[in-house]
Amino acid sequence: MNAPVNQPAARSTSNPNSSLGRVLVVDDEQPLRELLVHMLADAGFAVFSAGDGVTALDQLRREKFDLVLLDIWMPRMNGLEVLAALKQDAAQSASVSPKVIVVTADNTPESLLTSVREQAYQYVSKPFSSKAVVELVKKALSGEPEAGPIEVLSAKPAWVELLVPCDQSSAERIQSFMMKLEADLPEDVRQSVGQAFRELLLNAIEWGGAFDPNRKVRISYLRARKMLLYRIADPGPGFKFEGLTHSAVGNPPEDPLRHLLVRDKKHIRAGGFGIMLTRASVDELIYNEAQNEVVFVKYLE
Repeated sequence: MNAPVNQPAARSTSNPNSSLGRVLVVDDEQPLRELLVHMLADAGFAVFSAGDGVTALDQLRREKFDLVLLDIWMPRMNGLEVLAALKQDAAQSASVSPKVIVVTADNTPESLLTSVREQAYQYVSKPFSSKAVVELVKKALSGEPEAGPIEVLSAKPAWVELLVPCDQSSAERIQSFMMKLEADLPEDVRQSVGQAFRELLLNAIEWGGAFDPNRKVRISYLRARKMLLYRIADPGPGFKFEGLTHSAVGNPPEDPLRHLLVRDKKHIRAGGFGIMLTRASVDELIYNEAQNEVVFVKYLE
């Protein structure tokens, strides 16, 4: 770790009032900090910087920023402490905190889950692609309305429980977080579990939650020595498999693509293979009686 950097905000060569948004880069590694500043300035953002958490929090309390790129392990105050202070400030003043993207080499489940609990927007692992970070900042500041927060009910690495708003952006964000929890698994297992989780989560927010961000999907993740288990509960009334004419799982054997015609007539997005793909990706797929809750299990070698 570098020595503390006690310096004023470093303004980029971009317009400080850029309509693309004001970004604060917080990292104690000067070369990386300067790289991020120049990279985002070249993309048209108004960019400022800080070399430690105390300096960053002071700037955030004095000036308005739209987004913060925040390292975790820094002198004087770490990034998780900055996140907690921002959350507390927002609660006390009824104001809106800037979106925070955590950019760190710390990929431990504890730091990841603390970032989610303190309402980080996204979590990027070092080393990273410069292009990917710029695109993520653009997406975060795209002007799309912010859904409610992702609530963390349990943050033990072996038992995670979340309440996620029923909107596409929240689903994408939580999928990214959850995939990082499985970074130690073989790539083929990560891919199959990620595909199953994505399909079932999208089904839950679309069909159970009707893309209403005021409604929540409950997600449970349990990690045992030889098993990985997900449970997804949506706020809808459930369904019957025999009524899923828009899904491949409801097709008669003699007409395996009938659901595509149904989806076209109902103007539903292309797809409908999610449940079939999930069954092929995991070891067990179990629905409750109403079928508004589903559990899938992947056994580990």
